[in-house]
Amino acid sequence: MLKSMTGYGKGEATAQSGNFLVEIRSVNHRYGEISVRLPRSFYALENEVKKVAASLLKRGKIDISVQWDEATAANTAPQLDMAVARGYYDAYTRLSKELNLPQDAPLSLIMSQKGVMKEVAASVDETELQPHLLAAVENAVIALEGMRLREGEALAEDLQARRKQVAEWSAQIGDRMPQMVTEYRQKLKARLDQLLEGSEMDESRLAQEVALLADRSDITEELVRLSSHFNQFDEALGSSEPVGRKLDFLMQEMNREVNTIGSKSNDAGITNLVIQIKAEMEKMREQVQNVE
Repeated sequence: MLKSMTGYGKGEATAQSGNFLVEIRSVNHRYGEISVRLPRSFYALENEVKKVAASLLKRGKIDISVQWDEATAANTAPQLDMAVARGYYDAYTRLSKELNLPQDAPLSLIMSQKGVMKEVAASVDETELQPHLLAAVENAVIALEGMRLREGEALAEDLQARRKQVAEWSAQIGDRMPQMVTEYRQKLKARLDQLLEGSEMDESRLAQEVALLADRSDITEELVRLSSHFNQFDEALGSSEPVGRKLDFLMQEMNREVNTIGSKSNDAGITNLVIQIKAEMEKMREQVQNVE
């Protein structure tokens, strides 16, 4: 089934010490490129995160953002700085003696001073939290894949409809060829009649000129190859594998055949059909750029 390269996914996983929130965004890219933004405590797990994403996401520019929110209880652990507290106490004691104050410094006053009580972040065990992180990544990837598949279905429908339209116009070109040769013969004969002014015409010479035109403008091979490309295009649309590059190559080949048909034709009707085909194929090419 066709998949788009653009999409968004979000996944979460909860551990005893906190919660992981992972967001993934992907856009078009010729190759597969994964970038990860992790909290500093989890830098060592970057390759593991990429492996999970790469297992399903084969093509596109993929940005993964990981947020770690520690649980309130585990977020900070209060710590008493005895040196700072003793310093305040000594300072208050000396001050009370210098000013001849009878009372000692109260404990609540010392405890309220800056630096006496510090909030120290709890250490993070990345090994213990790795399964939770990767679970959140996997959930985000699955959500992203769901969106890419839905967009891929829409792309497949659009490409198939446009491919059928191009095939119809190509068939009209094939039907037009015999008529073009006949019309050329009629026009050439009328011109010769006018030039000869009643003199006898060399029918063999006329037939030879018509045959030369038919040979120069013969597009049978191009139409056959174009039909083959159409069949391969349809097969690729139904494939479960990433086919973006194959579709892009087929679009180049189809465009090559259509250009050759246009260059061989001296007929206004065929030229108009070629212009319509090229315009439609350009829309197809733009859509193919979104396919994984």
